[in-house]
Amino acid sequence: MSAPVLDLRNVTVWRGDNRVFSGLSLRIDPGECLAVLGPNGAGKSTLLALMAGELRPVAEDDSRCRLLGEEYWCLDELRERIGFVTPGQNELFHDDEIASDVVLTGLRGAYGRTTAMRFSKRDKRRAWKAMSLVGVQPLIWRRFGELSSGERRRFLLARALVHGPEFLVLDEPASALDLPGAWKFFGVIRELVAAGTGLLLVTHDAREIPPEVRRVVLLKEGGILADGPKRKVMTPELLGACYGLPVKVKWSGGFCEVRPG
Repeated sequence: MSAPVLDLRNVTVWRGDNRVFSGLSLRIDPGECLAVLGPNGAGKSTLLALMAGELRPVAEDDSRCRLLGEEYWCLDELRERIGFVTPGQNELFHDDEIASDVVLTGLRGAYGRTTAMRFSKRDKRRAWKAMSLVGVQPLIWRRFGELSSGERRRFLLARALVHGPEFLVLDEPASALDLPGAWKFFGVIRELVAAGTGLLLVTHDAREIPPEVRRVVLLKEGGILADGPKRKVMTPELLGACYGLPVKVKWSGGFCEVRPG
């Protein structure tokens, strides 16, 4: 993949009567690992909707919105090349679904019940490979509703990986996870990044950003407050300006801990 994963130039985006972005520019290159950090209402969900092809900016002569190098994209291709894991996906599957079937739905871009779907041996091999990557093979015959939050999140990660995407998008990945569940989930993510998968991590919590992420974008009120190397962006001054309160920053093993200052 040589074209940028995302190429925004001077875009304006409305959601209903609310103008979220005005003149926003952002480029994400293939293989890049970055985090978008910001408080609630900063525009993170709108950015994700643009990346998922669910939302289009206002058409203007001096603006550009390209995914994978294309102004107009095929959703099937997006699904194969960019994998998404979002907290809301949990609610799209019935509790009595077999966990491995949840992974298989990623091959159809579908949610909900799988009883009417048919999958080939090749499909099932791909699902098995994805589940092996995230370490959930012992749970494949469990009901989705019987799984813990962390186990569900890893199955949804396997679902996102079933196509072997080049780029992975995670939205608030540790929400509703206990500490062991978050450690296991991020352990898998770090292995994927080490193997060459690009990553966009969207979060409001700086503690979720693993050492492998080199670039951080601070988003505030629909604009980019800062964009650059992690250590230069995640400073007390910039993080304090982003969240609107004094903070203290402590680094340990490549992780950043942010506390009220």
